[in-house]
Amino acid sequence: MKVFRVSGEIFKPNLATPFAKEVMANKSEHAVERVYAELGSRHRVKRHHIKIAESVEVPVDQIENEVLKKIALGE
Repeated sequence: MKVFRVSGEIFKPNLATPFAKEVMANKSEHAVERVYAELGSRHRVKRHHIKIAESVEVPVDQIENEVLKKIALGE
């Protein structure tokens, strides 16, 4: 599995919140779907309020999430 950093913005009435989230997935499309599901579940945001700016694969040495880093390294 690869680690992807998905970034974008959540648009709610009178508020725009930027976000960047790291997730494990096989493909970039799967990572985007995972972010839609997590943001919708945790923040009660509909998909049309979420604007994904980019989804890029992150090298193991640049992963910021410690849990994902340990999983990616196999520890």
